[in-house]
Amino acid sequence: MNHAITLAAVAALLCGCQATPTSIVSGPKTARPLTSEQLQAVPNNGAIYQAAAFRPVFEDRRARHVGDVLTLVITERTSANKAATAAGNKSGSVSATLPGKLSSTFGSPLTAATTNTYADGDNQTASNAFTGTMGITVVEVLGNGNLIVAGEKQIGMNKGTEYIRFSGMINPDSIATGNSVQSTAVADARVEYRTANHIDSAELSSMASRFFQSLLPF
Repeated sequence: MNHAITLAAVAALLCGCQATPTSIVSGPKTARPLTSEQLQAVPNNGAIYQAAAFRPVFEDRRARHVGDVLTLVITERTSANKAATAAGNKSGSVSATLPGKLSSTFGSPLTAATTNTYADGDNQTASNAFTGTMGITVVEVLGNGNLIVAGEKQIGMNKGTEYIRFSGMINPDSIATGNSVQSTAVADARVEYRTANHIDSAELSSMASRFFQSLLPF
C-alpha cells in the first residue's frame, strides 16, 4: 500500500512538472501599482515634488514606478569558439652487457626500447540567437533609481504551451522612445524560452518509465 501511494505521488509530481516547465527566473513576474490609498499613506514632506507619484510633464511617458509596463526588445546573440591541440612524444632505451657464459647464451649486449606518441585535438563551436518583443513590469524601484523588471508571456498553440520569461535590472536612462528597452542594456538579465508540448511529454515519459523500471523486480 505504501509503495502504491509513493508511486502515485511521484506520478502526480511528474505531471505537475510537465504542465509548467522549471524556470531560471525567480521572484514575481508582475506587480500592481500603488493604489490611491497607498499613495496617500506615503509620508508627505510638504513639498510640491513627491517622488512616489512624480511624472515629468515635458517628457514621453516612461516606466518609473512599481506596476508600470514597458516593452522589452529581445536581441540576444552569442557565439563562442574553442580550439585546442596537444601532442607528446616520449622514447627510451636500455642496453646491458652480460658477463661470461650468459653472454654467449643470450648474446651481448641486451637492448630494449620503448616509444610513446600522443596526439589530441578539440574544436568546439556554440552559437544562439533569440529575438522578439514582450511587455514587462516594474516590480521594484531601487534607492539609486534603477528598476527591477520582470515579465512572462505564454503562448498556447497546437496543444502545447510556450513560456517566455524575463527578469533583470535596468537604468531608466536606457529606456528609449516608445517606452522600450533593449535586452542588451539590462543588467543581471535572465531570458528563457521553455515549452510544454508533446516532445517534452515524450521525454518526460521516457524518464518516468526508466524510473519505474528501476523499482520493479526483474
